[in-house]
Amino acid sequence: MTNAKTNAKFQQLLDCGQSLWMDFLSRQILESGELKDWVENRGLRGMTSNPTIFEKSMTGDETYRPAIEQGIQQGLSATEIYEMLAFDDIRRACDTLRPIYDESDGLDGYVSIEVAPHLARDMAGTMQEARRFFREVDRDNVMVKIPGTLEGLGAIEQAIAEGINVNVTLLFSVEMYRQAAMAYIRGLEKRMEQGQPIDRIGSVASFFLSRIDTKVDDRLGDRLTHIGSDNLNEEKRLESVKGKVAIANAKVAYQTFLGLFEGDRWQRLADQGANVQRLLWASTSTKNPEYSDVLYVDELIGPHTVNTMPVETIEAFGDHGTINCNAVTTDVEQAQTLLNSLSDSDINIDLDAVMDELLEEGIQKFVQPYDSLLQSLESRMKQLTTA
Repeated sequence: MTNAKTNAKFQQLLDCGQSLWMDFLSRQILESGELKDWVENRGLRGMTSNPTIFEKSMTGDETYRPAIEQGIQQGLSATEIYEMLAFDDIRRACDTLRPIYDESDGLDGYVSIEVAPHLARDMAGTMQEARRFFREVDRDNVMVKIPGTLEGLGAIEQAIAEGINVNVTLLFSVEMYRQAAMAYIRGLEKRMEQGQPIDRIGSVASFFLSRIDTKVDDRLGDRLTHIGSDNLNEEKRLESVKGKVAIANAKVAYQTFLGLFEGDRWQRLADQGANVQRLLWASTSTKNPEYSDVLYVDELIGPHTVNTMPVETIEAFGDHGTINCNAVTTDVEQAQTLLNSLSDSDINIDLDAVMDELLEEGIQKFVQPYDSLLQSLESRMKQLTTA
């Protein structure tokens, strides 16, 4: 990963206006100096974390053992120990990325941490935790993840108004993305009206990708099974849609982004130094082995975007990814036509219903590892207490 060719590719990505963030965090990469190397030599501009990532790192890494033992001695609960470990990792990652934050005037250099996923439908609870996490981590470049639910919109607006950096997570539909972006704009306006600075407020809107194709492809597969092989034209049409919807949806979302962050309303905020809320491509590891392992990177390069990738996807892109600085604005009309065609009688997929399902499943996919992490920590605490 340290060869010059690979690093040049990540620099090209940055030259195109896209920031590389890593969808991973562990104490091991902090203590080994690996993260520092990523930042200084490989073009890394930020990081995202979530309960799944912390579950993998905390439950399988002996590096955390001394801190867990210390927590036990202090009489802390599993939740308190989890937060102690997570906050410490986030702080150290923030410190490593601080030079990027300073050099980019608060555009990059962020590390995201998620509030408890059980609060996805609780605006007041989300806001309370967002304030606490921001205060406890105590770093300018920490970004608090708030889910893109209807209840989350008010929390996004209020958090921005209070100067809390926000990563809007679990976005699937273009309409929910639009509402999240408007919440960000309203939050900036509210903060500006209060006479507070808005030039160092950071926000990204995390648009999830591979899960969309997985869900749509499953429905297409069901329909193909249902029609059998009698209608070759319909079969061909259904096959032509597979693996295409997530990219098309993201390209349409990007057009929405371009429309939102222009005009007089946005210009008033930009004049005070406001940063645009960039689209962040998330869930970028390809789930179907028939698709390119860099599909969700190659096809969505463009200005004012972030791509957060697991380490395997970063390595794959460094090895054989393709740079096209205008990829995200290529074939936009075809993308919209594809999305419109889903409701045609011979395809018959309700995209809104798919997006609603994905949001509910997405919340559960964060709740389950969060609960599992706490259970694993409790088991570890019992082992260490009786050892």
